[in-house]
Amino acid sequence: MELYFPTSFGDSILDILLGFSEQVCELPWVQEMDLNPILVDEKKAMVLDARVILDPLNSPIQPYSHMAIHPYPSQFVRKWQLPDGTEITIRPIRSEDAKNEKFFVDNLSPQSKYIGFMEAIQEINQSMLVRFTQIDYDRKMAFIAASEKGHEEKEIAVGRYVTYPDGETCEFAIVGADEWQGKGIGHQIMLDLIRVATTKGLKIMVGDIFTENNGRIALAQGLGFETKMDTEEPEVTAAAKVLNS
Repeated sequence: MELYFPTSFGDSILDILLGFSEQVCELPWVQEMDLNPILVDEKKAMVLDARVILDPLNSPIQPYSHMAIHPYPSQFVRKWQLPDGTEITIRPIRSEDAKNEKFFVDNLSPQSKYIGFMEAIQEINQSMLVRFTQIDYDRKMAFIAASEKGHEEKEIAVGRYVTYPDGETCEFAIVGADEWQGKGIGHQIMLDLIRVATTKGLKIMVGDIFTENNGRIALAQGLGFETKMDTEEPEVTAAAKVLNS
């Protein structure tokens, strides 16, 4: 078998490595792969022969469950338009978003920070930043909404869920920039979180909402969550939705 990459030498090697990585991610029944020999000169790289061993009978049912770290779920990236025609991107968060995430959180109003994080924070620290942006897409998911100005993205909202140790329940949280609230962005992010949690086989999504936050409670109820005030902490309303029903 001969594979030819008619680009520069550096790009040829990169293409081979990316192609190999993609096959490992997408084809769990590939048990072994030997690319040998690879012919390299100053202009191109060619795989002259390859040996692949398959084991489809023992491949996992859940996508990427054969991997220690799940790849970036680019299939969930989408565009959405606000009623006024403004186009935004809704996509899973990634580690490269750390700078935008910090700017977004640091510039929230004190009230939005308190509502979004259920605690008073002044600014996001490095430990929180790593936890928020470097996530395991198997047990966690976080979607950001971003607007574009020129070639730069600006984060305007973020929602996430974390799976409990029982493997069946996840807890959500969501927060939006003050000037972008009330435009339906939170609703769209929650729809994506619910969709992903459902495909992961999770059964229940829960979240705590401040009882005074009528808008957030109405959002949850509109998405089918049952809401109930906590008798021990009346300032908090618990929201829960059964998934896969």
